[in-house]
Parts: sequence; structure tokens; C-alpha cells
Amino acid sequence: MAIEERLVSPQPQPVDALPGAPGLRPKSLDEFIGQEDLKRRLRMHLTAARQRGDALDHVLLAGPAGLGKTTLAHIVAREMGANFHVTSGPAIQRSGDLASVLSNLQKNDVLFLDEIHRISRPAEEVLYTAMEDFHLDIMMGKGPAARTLRLPLPPFTLIGATTRSGLLTPPLRDRFGISANLAFYSDDDLLLIVRRGAALLGLELDGDGAAEIARRTRGTPRVALRVLKNVRDVAQVRSHGIVNRQVAREALELLQIDDLGLDPIDRRLMDLLVNRYHQYPVGVETLAVTLGEQPDTISEVIEPFLIKIGLLVRTPRGRQATPAGMKLFGGEGRVPAGEQPTLFDPVESGE
Repeated sequence: MAIEERLVSPQPQPVDALPGAPGLRPKSLDEFIGQEDLKRRLRMHLTAARQRGDALDHVLLAGPAGLGKTTLAHIVAREMGANFHVTSGPAIQRSGDLASVLSNLQKNDVLFLDEIHRISRPAEEVLYTAMEDFHLDIMMGKGPAARTLRLPLPPFTLIGATTRSGLLTPPLRDRFGISANLAFYSDDDLLLIVRRGAALLGLELDGDGAAEIARRTRGTPRVALRVLKNVRDVAQVRSHGIVNRQVAREALELLQIDDLGLDPIDRRLMDLLVNRYHQYPVGVETLAVTLGEQPDTISEVIEPFLIKIGLLVRTPRGRQATPAGMKLFGGEGRVPAGEQPTLFDPVESGE
């Protein structure tokens, strides 16, 4: 069966030949910095699978964007010496789309399914038997003459990545033998990542400059490496390729990243909550319209870090600034949301 180019490469290649493999991306668990508990678990499972000659059990990686889910999927394929196939939940809207991908797999291949929470329900139903029994059930014909054709699949490893694990159905979540939540990185881990990236880029980076970048990049390696590339350009123009604290600060100011790691969209969101809506709970759809962003971008990219550093909370009624967020963005004197008057509160006289 022909494979669709938009879903996965028609001719699977060794993972070293993939376009995303070169560059700053780690190529092994030893090179991967941070997430130590997850690395220990993966190393044990990978060793056991190689010793048995079996495919690794299915893996579910959850966590905010930019923490290394795709990188870990590449590493798993490389450690297993397997072909790497990649697709995403939004690309699989019909069961036939998934059948095209699965029928192209070979023994012990790794299939990476990004944004797995967005896979369609019909395709998810097909995925159940493929993951558990390594069979593909295809419905032939319609009406009374319809019959099911069962096609065997070679053992494979599905790696699912999601930023919203709560949207996964229990039957799908339970079919992953290995499940892990990736956490934001510490400043120490980010410092090592920045130094490694600088070495690969051939950038002369002193300790103070590396620490400044690590401290202000949201606990996220993707942001740290993006900032590092911008710092390289500033250093090339202003300081002959040498990066110290002053050069790092200048680059971060050009990117409008403040001392807390907040960028312009973070500050706009907090300013809306504190100074326009006066700490009333605000729905994500309202924030999306006001900011001109998609709701998923707000909930999956912007909010996790603001929640982590204690500036914002999600409540059943909507998003609210915390007392720390109110103080930081000039709302110290506002009435806390729980004490705001409602239409049903008694009105006190002015006497």
C-alpha cells in the first residue's frame, strides 16, 4: 500500500539520515541533559528490549512544548537501531490514513505520533488493536455484505507525544507500557545545555554569559537554544564572537525577554488579567481574541511557564492573576477575586 508523503516518509531511513538529526539535537541518552529519572527508566527498558531482540514497549511522553519529546523519540529509534517514522495527530483524520502509516512499518520500527491527543476517534479505534495485538482491522464493503479483513503487523514501537495528556482517552492511555511527564529544566541543566550548544556552534561563551541565558529562558531547552543562536549573531556583530554577560543581556533585550524570562506575549497576557479585567476570571477564548492568538497556543505554550513561576492560576471560572502576578504588574490595590461584590450582595448605605 502506498504511503502518503504528508504522513510519513515513503522510504524509511536510518535515524542518522533524518533532516532533524544533525545540529544541536542530542543523539544519545548520554548526550541528553536533564530528565534524569526518565533517562534511567528508558535506559533500562531499551537494554532489556535489545537483549530480547523485541520492539520496545509503547512510550507516551507528556509535557509542555520544547522540553525534548521529539528528541527523545529520535534517541529511542537510534538506540534500538530502528527506522524512524513520524506523523502527527492532526494529519490522521481517517482510519485509512493510519492504515497507510502502519502498513509501511517493518519489524521493531519506531513510529512517532506527535500531538497524539488530536487524533480522530475512528483512527484511535484502529490504533487499539494495532498497539495491543499488532493487527490491522480493515472493513471491506458496506451493509450486509461488509466483512472485516485482519492484516498482521510487525512488532513496532509507538511513541506518542502530547502537551495535553488529560485529553487522551483512558483506553488509549492504558495501552502505553511506558509513560512519563517531562518537567521544566533547572537552571543548572539549562546551563549545561547552553554550554553544549555553544561548543557545537563554535561560540566562545564565558560562564557569566551562559548563566544569564540559562536563567532567562523559561526552563525550556528549545527557548535556550533559540536565544543562543540570537546571542551568536549579536556577538558576531558587537564583540567579535565573544559572549559575556553584557552581550547576553543585550541579545535578550533585543528579544524583549526580561529577567524572569517573560517575553512580550507573556507580559501582554498578564497585563490584561491585572489591568484590564481587574483580576476577574477570564476564559481562554476571551484571552485568545484579545491577544490575537489561538486558544491552544495560550494554554499549551504561554500559560505553563506563568503557572510554574506562580503568576497565573487556572480556575473553573477562568484564568486569574495570583497575588504575585498582581504585585508584579501593578495591581497591588485591587480587590481579590473572591472578595469582589456580586449582584446578590447587600448594598451598604453610605451613612
